[in-house]
Amino acid sequence: MDSIPFGVSRLDSIIGGGAPPGTVVLLVGEPGAGAREFAYTSAAMNALAHADEELFDLHYGSLHDDAAVPPEIHYLSFTDGEAAIRREMAYVLEDEFLDAAVEHVRFHDLGPEYFQLSPIPREWYMGEATTLQDLGESHNRDSVLTALGGVLSENAPNNLVVIDSVTDLVSSVSDEVEWSDVAMLMRGLGKASHEWGGLVLALASRQTLERTELGHLVDAADGTLQFEWETGGSKRARTLVVQEFRGVLSRLEEENIVRFETEIHESGFDVTDVRKIR
Repeated sequence: MDSIPFGVSRLDSIIGGGAPPGTVVLLVGEPGAGAREFAYTSAAMNALAHADEELFDLHYGSLHDDAAVPPEIHYLSFTDGEAAIRREMAYVLEDEFLDAAVEHVRFHDLGPEYFQLSPIPREWYMGEATTLQDLGESHNRDSVLTALGGVLSENAPNNLVVIDSVTDLVSSVSDEVEWSDVAMLMRGLGKASHEWGGLVLALASRQTLERTELGHLVDAADGTLQFEWETGGSKRARTLVVQEFRGVLSRLEEENIVRFETEIHESGFDVTDVRKIR
């Protein structure tokens, strides 16, 4: 396949079908500006292509000639389980669409590894109280970075993977996890993705990252999509800017596209208009 669809029909058609295989794309967003909705839409729409051809045609349309849907869709979260993510997706996507799609999305809850060294009660993230045996075995558990690496190595080749979110990893920096570990993980992920041939979408909140930290993440990724709020008069509008994207940005530059106007409706995240250099 020459490209893997993002699942946002108009965006995919403009950039030639989607993202080149073997890429890591950073989704950087202001709160509520659409980054998370983009991730939900991408996972669900690619899953819908496997679940229901008619619904896929209704909500997306036809795939670009050079695009192919990945065999599997995986959604990784450090703070939420499957039920919580489904509930959040239901706020974005139409019920019939979502019910069909999620059966083809595999959710991975890395909460136990993420929270295990925190003071948070075990029953909050495991649904059960901590026992003396659990305390005795806690030193044998994998770190969150090791667990993430294992899940990616097993499931990322040729597939679509959403990581929700890199910001959670940054906030977990402590004696066990250093910022340099997170930055190195992203660089290693970029190198591995070129061999895997799939598509990795990594969410990141711009509000909680230092400028230098964000710069490291952007530099490690193959592409960065910026989701922003734009204010004009009494209204606010969601916009998307392709800040950097190897193999994609050049196509947009040829067409003088500088910004996408976006909205969220029953089919999820969508591009409604493009702004060009006049």
